[in-house]
Amino acid sequence: MNSTARTLRSSVTAVGAGLLLAATGAALAPAATAAPEDPQPPALAVSTAAPTEIGLAGRPVGFTTTASNVGTDDTSSARLIYHVDGGAGLPPNAVSLEYRLSGTTWKTVPLTLSGTQFSGELPESFPLAAARSRTVQLRLGLPMGTPHHGDSNGGTQSLKLTTLVSYGSSGAANDTDEDTVKVDAPTVGLSAVPATVTAGGPGITFQATVKNPTSSAYENLTEVLFTSRYATVQVLRSGAWKTLRPITAGAEPDVYGFDIIGKDASMAADSGTVTKIRLAYRKDAPAGTTTVHPCVFVNEGSTPFTGTTFCGASAATVVKAAASGTTPTASTTPSASSSSSASATPSATTSPTATTTSSGTTSGTTSSGTTTQLARTGNDGVSATTVSATALITAGVGTLGVIALRRRQNRL
Repeated sequence: MNSTARTLRSSVTAVGAGLLLAATGAALAPAATAAPEDPQPPALAVSTAAPTEIGLAGRPVGFTTTASNVGTDDTSSARLIYHVDGGAGLPPNAVSLEYRLSGTTWKTVPLTLSGTQFSGELPESFPLAAARSRTVQLRLGLPMGTPHHGDSNGGTQSLKLTTLVSYGSSGAANDTDEDTVKVDAPTVGLSAVPATVTAGGPGITFQATVKNPTSSAYENLTEVLFTSRYATVQVLRSGAWKTLRPITAGAEPDVYGFDIIGKDASMAADSGTVTKIRLAYRKDAPAGTTTVHPCVFVNEGSTPFTGTTFCGASAATVVKAAASGTTPTASTTPSASSSSSASATPSATTSPTATTTSSGTTSGTTSSGTTTQLARTGNDGVSATTVSATALITAGVGTLGVIALRRRQNRL
């Protein structure tokens, strides 16, 4: 082989090697510079042990949510999101949701209302390793307002509670859990009310009962017995009769309300109280049918007979004219507050369906011929309960029937 041939062959070999290296480098370059693959999204599951029921306007009831990582990849930020739907009858401040991841302090889950659905997310996320789970404690309530400022309208018979679990800052929901929570409320009623009472006489005795059949405790609960301004009401406490001071709303001075167990009493879940009452009418009370009307107010405000309201059936009694020589029954002076106080004690039953009252102004005539202007319902400082109690007291049960004032959702 001559030198020229060797030179050409060496050049070809060198060029071929260079092309091969170039091609190899081109093939290796992507593998050397590619970013590492993202980890697989975590596989999360959620299960909520929702409360069976809660009380309308009552204290919140505890429950738990368990988030589980059923996959093989960890997550540093599991998120819990809640939707609560009670239908069209709930005002914006009706629902409360609280949580705690650790410790004993309850923290608020901020809720926003859109349509009929309240929505909120736990302000804190938490890490969740593969094949691990974490249980969060929560409390769900239907406070229907705030202490001493209860909503006088609205309510529902059940809540749809939806729990979603997600991860990261904007991950889609990995799993969903749906539960239905029953909503109930206190009941109030009268029993063994005598059919007649003599004006100026010793009076009649009967019982008033408040029952809380729900899992919610109640605070700021006031039981009121409505009757006419001719009445004197006493309750039996510690073996002695205690005379109650009547309360009136400014627009309805002829309607007396009496705090039976005391203003702002507390009542435990699944409990109740029974009070023995003695009712007498003054000697100058008009003869004829009159009624007694029991109600319960939760978070009553500074105006009497306001707040979230639950009323039972009225009872009628016929006032007979005073017998000659009868000693008149002592009267009491009305005030804006009650002087009595008491706490509630045990027993429970289920409660009836709630209804709402309508707005309007009505006139009625009492059995003594006096015309009574019934106040307009709404949030103007006079409760719908006072209006209905006035109607029953002045017109009698036979005219207007039983008015149930326990609030719930509006039927649109």
